[in-house]
Amino acid sequence: MIHTAYGDAGRLFVIVAFVSALVATFAYFKSVTSSTKLNDVLPWKRFARTAFFVHAAAVAGVVFCLYWIIGNHYFEYHYAWDNSSLSLPTEYVISSFWQDQEGSFLLWIFWNVVLGLILIVTNRSWEGPVMAIFALVQAFLASMILGVVIPGLDLKIGSTPFLLLREALPDIPVWTTNPDFIPKDGNGLNPLLQNYWMVIHPPTLFLGFATTLIPFSFAMAGLWTKKVKEWIRPALPWALLSAMILGVGILMGAYWAYETLNFGGYWNWDPVENTSFVPWLVLVGTIHVMIIGRKNATALKTSFILAIATFVMILYSTFMTRSGVLGNASVHSFTDLGLSGQLLIYLMTFVVLSVGLLIYRWKLLPSDEKEVSTYSPEFWIFIGATLLCLSGFQILATTSIPVYNAIAEGFGKILNLALPTDPIEHYNKFQIWFFALITILTGIGQYFWWKRTGEGKLNTLYPPLLISLILSAIFITLGEVRTISYIALLTAAVFSIVANGTILLNIIGGNYKLSGGAVTHIGVALMLIGILFSSGYTRVVSLNNSGLMISRSEEFTANDNKENKENVTLWLNKPSQMGKYMLTWRDVRIEPRYVPEYIPKGWVEIIENDFHAVALRDIVVNDKTYYKTGDTLEIYPENFYYEIEYREPSGKIFTLFPRAQINPRMGLISSPDIQRKYNKDLYTYVSMVTNPLDEGKWSPTEEFTVAMKDTFFVNDYVAILDNVVRTDQVEGVQLGENDAAVKAIIRVLDTDQEYVIDPSFVIRNRTVGRKAQVSNELGLRIQFNEINPQTGEFTFAVNTKQRDFIVMKALEKPLINVLWLGTFVLVIGFLMATIRRFRDFFKNQKREVAAVEIPEPKKRTPQRV
Repeated sequence: MIHTAYGDAGRLFVIVAFVSALVATFAYFKSVTSSTKLNDVLPWKRFARTAFFVHAAAVAGVVFCLYWIIGNHYFEYHYAWDNSSLSLPTEYVISSFWQDQEGSFLLWIFWNVVLGLILIVTNRSWEGPVMAIFALVQAFLASMILGVVIPGLDLKIGSTPFLLLREALPDIPVWTTNPDFIPKDGNGLNPLLQNYWMVIHPPTLFLGFATTLIPFSFAMAGLWTKKVKEWIRPALPWALLSAMILGVGILMGAYWAYETLNFGGYWNWDPVENTSFVPWLVLVGTIHVMIIGRKNATALKTSFILAIATFVMILYSTFMTRSGVLGNASVHSFTDLGLSGQLLIYLMTFVVLSVGLLIYRWKLLPSDEKEVSTYSPEFWIFIGATLLCLSGFQILATTSIPVYNAIAEGFGKILNLALPTDPIEHYNKFQIWFFALITILTGIGQYFWWKRTGEGKLNTLYPPLLISLILSAIFITLGEVRTISYIALLTAAVFSIVANGTILLNIIGGNYKLSGGAVTHIGVALMLIGILFSSGYTRVVSLNNSGLMISRSEEFTANDNKENKENVTLWLNKPSQMGKYMLTWRDVRIEPRYVPEYIPKGWVEIIENDFHAVALRDIVVNDKTYYKTGDTLEIYPENFYYEIEYREPSGKIFTLFPRAQINPRMGLISSPDIQRKYNKDLYTYVSMVTNPLDEGKWSPTEEFTVAMKDTFFVNDYVAILDNVVRTDQVEGVQLGENDAAVKAIIRVLDTDQEYVIDPSFVIRNRTVGRKAQVSNELGLRIQFNEINPQTGEFTFAVNTKQRDFIVMKALEKPLINVLWLGTFVLVIGFLMATIRRFRDFFKNQKREVAAVEIPEPKKRTPQRV
């Protein structure tokens, strides 16, 4: 049965959302431009508010319909089939909602609705102009998921998530024989996105994108209504909240990359990463100039420019990641759905409107009567904001290289500009110096801001500077920091912590609510120290000292055989020395649902192309039996965990379980496992594995007839038949009273280890059965074929194959916990500053309301004539 009702309802809700956003835009516009008489303004505002409420309800309807289709596995819809599958757990079914472009646009629209409703309730005096901008943005975003083709013009507007599979893929031959065909399962979620961080990272990031619209809308409203200074007070707390949420979203993405991707870090200067980082830098600069904008005319003008630039950068990043222009430059970018022209119109509309309005109102903006003194806090804050923007500009200028090429192609030219071959080295070359200067300014600026220093009082900076130099010298010596740029960054970070810490101690003694800025700056400095040591001084532990080349593939031979030198090969259950650790690859494990631990793959038989397995033995974990032999259990079918035992020189043992997925579309998808200590992380992932679902190719059978204690040679090993003994138990065989079974005890000698293989010979119901024994460690399969009572000899059939192995890489990342600690402190600082500014705004709003309240007229006493 094809559930067309939900798709039809979803499309209808999208149309209603688009139309109601346009109506709300017009009505809010009229509420601002109409006569200032109360009876003219209120009807338009009420009508606009109603239209926006209808828009909100329609967006909720769209979200519900799409979730219903995905959650109920209606694979007749292309979006559900392409992004979800029956094997996905609930949290990943939810995250498949925003895997594709349409869902992520819808997530953005949803957050804008939530924020718009909050603004209507909390900012009535600014509602008209602010919500006009909001509603216009919503109209553009809603158009992205319309999926309407205008007849005659062959013009497509948007891409709908409610396409049926037969509409999205009309050329599949199955439709001719079965028009109502519904796939039994979907493609599933991208393996890289099957991580709990990806359940919360995209919603957080898109909430960050959505919140940047608020300071932009207030800035536009201020220019529109000529309230060129008043807009800062209501906009500033939202700008702080936006910086906090967007920053947290970016850092969530970094932590996801650290836990999921195997490039050995958390930041790779990928173009898509950069397109979210640049708006955050500009936004932080915006906040700093907004703080001084009501007192300084230059800062006020800059506040308008940067508030506009932040939102425009969000739109530009959306264009870059969704137009397909970064298709060959980033693994994170979306493919082009034919929306690139529409995205460009969206971007250019708001560039023209905002820049045009700013130019039109520029003469209304005040000018400074005198130049800002270098001893004033405004000067240092302005310099810091300038450096933040320059840092963002450098990143953006390089990241936009594919855009330059695309523009040139549009004019018939070929530029052939290429992104840096080593992006980390390229960006770090500039960004280390930018952030060294910015970090120094966070300390100096705080001293000037709190009147601790100024003209004639520069000596107040000497104590924190001296303490910082002493501490930096100690850290440089102990950490063996030799690179000049690293020394500069470390010294700047230490100075920022000391200077802001000193200010913080003094503020806490008075009013701790004012300390948000100092706490935030300390968080930034801690993050930079963590980034410096964890990235700049990462140590490869898995050095290949065997002298043998692991692989001749380009991935391993590039950069002077880098990966051949920095990976080690492990054979199953064979200990191998790696630096100070003794490593042993013990097993391949799988992840069953509803069982608290990974279990050995050999405990179950995995059903091919399914997400179930049959238990070959009782599944017992922590003395609790979860499944009995023969039971069917649900598993995560793509995930295999490689049990790697680390033995330290002290004898302490710990085990890591790096994950690998053998994905038909993407090949080996490898995710690390991490042992965390207070001073470093040990980061381990597999670079190459034998397919755990592939039994391998066995050699032709070779037979050996031997007597007791005889030696025979199988492959490269020496084998000895030690004994043949009676047994009452044979795995997988139920023996009766009249049945008999024996097993051979065969010792196999490797170069430095001994193994025992015990194949069985069974007589059951007067029928001979042979139970082969497989040793994956040796790549041997031995079957007990015959017993000759006359000669006392035994015959064995032997097959060999490639021994199971893995190739793994291990890195030590020092002081990475300082980065995560700094992140926590940064968020706390932003939260403190945001709460304080919201409180100030609401207090001021109450005063304004009280001031404009009209007192009731006094009753006049009638006079006698």
